[in-house]
Amino acid sequence: MFSSKLGTVVRMIRDLPTYQELAVQLDGSEAKDVAYPPLTGAVRVGDRVWLNTTAVELNLGTGGFHFVQAIEGRREREYTPPGHIMKLRYTPWQVAVAAAEEAGSAMHEQIKGFTSLAGTPVVVGTLHSMIAPAVLAFHAVLPGRRVAYLMTDGAALPLSFSDLVRQLKDRGLLARTITAGHAFGGDLETVNVYSGLVAAKTVVAADLVIIAMGPGIVGTGTKYGFSGIEQAYILEAVAKLGGYPIAIPRISFADPRSRHWGLSHHTQTVLGELTATPVAIGLPRWDEEKRRVLTRQFRESGVSKHRLYAVEIPEVASLLSAHQLAVKTMGRTVREDPAFFEAAAGAGVLAAVHLGGGVENLPAWLGNE
Repeated sequence: MFSSKLGTVVRMIRDLPTYQELAVQLDGSEAKDVAYPPLTGAVRVGDRVWLNTTAVELNLGTGGFHFVQAIEGRREREYTPPGHIMKLRYTPWQVAVAAAEEAGSAMHEQIKGFTSLAGTPVVVGTLHSMIAPAVLAFHAVLPGRRVAYLMTDGAALPLSFSDLVRQLKDRGLLARTITAGHAFGGDLETVNVYSGLVAAKTVVAADLVIIAMGPGIVGTGTKYGFSGIEQAYILEAVAKLGGYPIAIPRISFADPRSRHWGLSHHTQTVLGELTATPVAIGLPRWDEEKRRVLTRQFRESGVSKHRLYAVEIPEVASLLSAHQLAVKTMGRTVREDPAFFEAAAGAGVLAAVHLGGGVENLPAWLGNE
């Protein structure tokens, strides 16, 4: 069930073809709202709109937005489905997309001809905020390469909800976007992560693929009850398709929750217990105290079975500032939680080193412990 209320649009805050932010008069005051024109049609000032108000009423991390469900009195609009694959299937908001791999697609034959990722580096993160430092660090080492972002359906489903992705594309840091599963709105639509990887290789010709969910990871404080657990089977998928899997570990020395202190319990579960295939991890040369904490956690959790490399990373705060990107994780900036952003940057650097053929020359992160 969900909570639904009727309001009146009084002001347009942002008006993009696939994403709108609105001010709506609701219960005697103004409320912030998001509309997705591909689902509801474009909203206009003066429209009466039905809103899903559940997340705000539960005080969840949606940025304080309600979401438009329907426009009252809007007449039937002409619509030609772009393809035959449905996302959000069997819901009132199911949407037809033209999947890259479906018969009739101009990309169908390219995808059928796929044989292997052929060692393409694929960086896999668990939080949406990880993609910026990873992509920026990669470009700092190898500028001008083609990067594809593959968004899973582990969190936000409309890619247009991510202002971060919009900015990365506008700055030329992402060549193409791909939405997999029930996520939608990418430059390419695919049925699942496997075919998304295939499209990144055959259609986009990506030098680097970065995979992470959209904004809004789900956690429950239990060992397995979090949406970031998808990192395990995505890393396995990369390996099975012949790619070079690189994991971004979730690391923080600013998170007040003990389960996320140092190496997060999420990463300990995913990489220590659930990921059988050895994957690569690039880690900065942190100070002795952080190394001591992390070394113990890597070994006790089993994460040390993977290939841990020490890498030299660029100064992440400067990279973000240079590209005018204000990225936060759990409400914290790079200045407030540097280790989180540095761990993601380490993955981007490692991907670049791999493409340059120099991984074998990197020192092992645990080598001197």
